[in-house]
Amino acid sequence: MTEQVQRLRVLGGGAGLERPEPSFERALESNGLPRLERGRVTTLQINVGKRCNQACHHCHVEAGPLRTEVMEERTARRLVELAAESEVIDTVDITGGAPELNPHFRWLVRSMRSQGKRVIDRCNLTILQEPGMEDLGEFLASHGVSVVASLPCYGRDNVDKQRGKGVFDRSIQALQQLNALGYGVAGSELTLDLVYNPGGAFLPPAEDQLQEQYRHQLRELCGVEFNNLFTITNMPIKRFAHALDRDGEYAQYMSLLVNHFNPATVDGLMCRSQVSVGFDGALYDCDFNQMLEIPLSRAPRRPETIWTIERLASLDHSPIATASHCFGCTAGAGSSCGGALQ
Repeated sequence: MTEQVQRLRVLGGGAGLERPEPSFERALESNGLPRLERGRVTTLQINVGKRCNQACHHCHVEAGPLRTEVMEERTARRLVELAAESEVIDTVDITGGAPELNPHFRWLVRSMRSQGKRVIDRCNLTILQEPGMEDLGEFLASHGVSVVASLPCYGRDNVDKQRGKGVFDRSIQALQQLNALGYGVAGSELTLDLVYNPGGAFLPPAEDQLQEQYRHQLRELCGVEFNNLFTITNMPIKRFAHALDRDGEYAQYMSLLVNHFNPATVDGLMCRSQVSVGFDGALYDCDFNQMLEIPLSRAPRRPETIWTIERLASLDHSPIATASHCFGCTAGAGSSCGGALQ
């Protein structure tokens, strides 16, 4: 990637915010690693829109109640066609915004589940209490959807500070509702995983240790059960990057990520087995590249979409576009949509 592109994209190209950025490609080279290349695409991650009932401080999507971007029906139908053609895609990961606010969300879930795909709903929990969503939990359970739910802490103060006043209590109510439906409880096939992300400019603690703290606190204080805890590093892009800039912490945070670059995480990076699709059908190597509008590395001048490819398998074994935010996925124990990599 050129130095010009490396200067930029971290904050989404805002005026006056360009600056030199550390080169992820040079970090790979200095550790004797080749440039990133995708293997086979087994996960289709779909961002169905940026509308959300929350506006969290760390959100790399910059989602919120006033966003109007939404995936149209024709785009959702094309994705179902592509998934049906693929015998390798086994997981469909639906995200947003609050993905459930998309009017085609339930049709998309039904269609993908009818193909035998595992479907993940990246849920912010409070959506279950929104008007019109009273039956959302029952819908997810009846279709065997895996729920990955954001809960950045097991304490009220930390959650409300990061996500808004009252969010913790509403999240616990939602978790209790999901537990009552069988999610996260022993003997049930309905999986409920939680997501932790740091409340500031630091790396997540050890995932296994934090998981036990979550499990103890939520069980003892709230009677809540869950399957796994995923720790995810805050990416230095968009809303979080602007907060870092405002507080004068951007350079320090980037140094933290770069200085903790862990070569052992590279093989497990999520971009190596998935493709990310925007609400408009554009294709990207990962969700973070999508938010920065970094196109597939193999087509930097002619961004590819779900209509310019015949099969998802055509993306197998193709180069992956990288930039400085990739240090966020490779710092410490590593980070992915499925948690730590080590």
